Amino acid sequence: MEKTVRIKELIEILNKASRAYYAEDKEIISNLEYDKLYDELISLEAETGVVLANSPTVNVGFEAVDELPKERHDQPMLSLGKTKSREELRDWLNGQEALMSWKLDGLTVVLTYRDGKLAKAVTRGNGEVGEVITGNARVFKNIPLSISYQGELILRGEAVISYKDFETINEQIEDVDARYKNPRNLCSGSVRQLNNEITARRNVRFIAFALVRADGVDFKNSREQQFLFLQGQGFEVVPYKRVTEASIMDTIEIYEADIQTFEIPSDGLVLSYDDIAYGQSLGMTAKFPRDSIAFKWQDEIRETTLKEIEWSPSRTGLINPVAIFEPVELEGTTVSRASVHNISIMRGLHLGIGDRITVYKANMIIPQIADNLTKSDCVEIPEVCPVCGGQTEIRQVSDVQSLYCVNPACAAKKLKSFALFASRDALNIDGLSEATLEKFIGKGYIHEYADIFHLDQYREEIVQMDGLGEKSYQNLMNSIENARNTTLPKLIYGLGIANIGLANAKMICREYRNDLERMRQADVEELSAIDGVGEVIAGTFMEYFQSEVHMERLEHLLQEVHIEEESFDTEGQTLQGKVFVITGSLVHYENRNAMKEAIEKKGGKVTGSVTSKTNCLINNDVTSTSSKNKKAKELNVEILTEDEFIEKYLL
Repeated sequence: MEKTVRIKELIEILNKASRAYYAEDKEIISNLEYDKLYDELISLEAETGVVLANSPTVNVGFEAVDELPKERHDQPMLSLGKTKSREELRDWLNGQEALMSWKLDGLTVVLTYRDGKLAKAVTRGNGEVGEVITGNARVFKNIPLSISYQGELILRGEAVISYKDFETINEQIEDVDARYKNPRNLCSGSVRQLNNEITARRNVRFIAFALVRADGVDFKNSREQQFLFLQGQGFEVVPYKRVTEASIMDTIEIYEADIQTFEIPSDGLVLSYDDIAYGQSLGMTAKFPRDSIAFKWQDEIRETTLKEIEWSPSRTGLINPVAIFEPVELEGTTVSRASVHNISIMRGLHLGIGDRITVYKANMIIPQIADNLTKSDCVEIPEVCPVCGGQTEIRQVSDVQSLYCVNPACAAKKLKSFALFASRDALNIDGLSEATLEKFIGKGYIHEYADIFHLDQYREEIVQMDGLGEKSYQNLMNSIENARNTTLPKLIYGLGIANIGLANAKMICREYRNDLERMRQADVEELSAIDGVGEVIAGTFMEYFQSEVHMERLEHLLQEVHIEEESFDTEGQTLQGKVFVITGSLVHYENRNAMKEAIEKKGGKVTGSVTSKTNCLINNDVTSTSSKNKKAKELNVEILTEDEFIEKYLL
């Protein structure tokens, strides 16, 4: 009876975690904890003979969400059986040759081509029914829209976003709380957009891992031949290696070494028989095909002692618990901290200061707590915010409890404004990341912008902070010193005035010839007359400069910086009134921002999308089928290469 009750408990926990992960793109328990509970459920089901209809051991997944059209797969997409044992993986070969490849961590997509054209793209969904995302698939960065094969081709692959693109996209999101937790969540959200223009900006890649159908092609009964065929059609295929019982152990070690530098998120390996007929002859279980198996890394787990829980506040008032423990070596690096994510997970681990805990790196990358061996459960949840001393409260959202500061004037909520002030387009203070800002704000070092220029008085404390040290401190001080010389548009933008982007700041500064006093006194009517400003921008600009608090802090800031003089050559404003859009890679300019500055110096305006007001789209690939090129052609907007633009507009 107790075992049956435990089975029901496990099913409820696992199904809730799966629904959160696959349908809502959030993680409420760690992968390690999920696997441990899943293995316990399998063991109990085998022992009791009881397998309930809603058990995750027989159900493939959850229904797709409602935003996109649904469609049933021609063939069910089953999960793979898995093991963490290298010996079990070798024995599974049973004398056969197989292909070993990465188990990619993204969103599985099925593509269908007819008459050489992409006809349909559907997500995995629950394995039976997925979401139709054909329009989004068309803008994946590497997907072939046309192929040479003219029959019906069906293949499966993983939509993924690289670690580099993930970091770049997150850096562009100023609100730290709005940033994506991992590449998989970002990829899932990107693939399932209702507006594929957003998908196109996310650099989603499709990596094929299985061919389902291609009638009339002789693959010589070889899965490798299928991969080679797909490569010949222009698809990127998951990197793989051919293995035998004699070579498989060495091959696993190669993958284990490569995972630290592999650019795509991976949560293990996949082993598939090369002999297609042999694999098919083995059939399948209720949930798993028998021609392939997944290998998950045996996590390197170290025991250590929990020293403290650091409560890390953010702009929205959310206060996240972070475990600080005695440093240990994991996967070749020293680790001393791990996010506990929220109150629910912290309580589930029964954490207490001084507890003996085990830690690991999820997917060999992200530090996590695996288990608490002593479970003293004595961590006190702070009743006051560590930053402002205001009252805190625990809020429950979708089965997850989190701690929040309810003080609307909390200094932590200023994080976004300080991060913007230090960003590349503003004062460009390298080394003053949001994580570092949170520490400085939490310690009370920064209350207003001018305080940043006096961080040197906290040298002794800063060099002792986790993740900083003497070298980081010196680099930060150098960057702050360099930031003292800036331009007025960058300063205005850095103030974080609502609706004022860098382009608007440049327009206003140019209109007033960098006369800050005149800008302070300007009214809405006067500001609205500036081309590209309008009443909304004018209103927020004027409102900011009417605030006594803002003006007092601006005066403090002006005592710390030197505003570079700019010449305003009205005769050189040859691009006045013209609107440009820049896309693709550049040759003559370091980046798009550099080209944008060159255009704006001559009076031109650069926007992010092509409209009827656009004069020219600059794209070195004039034959591209990108959405911007298509729009430009529809609107008869000229498309010029970088060289053509320079020759026509700048020389």
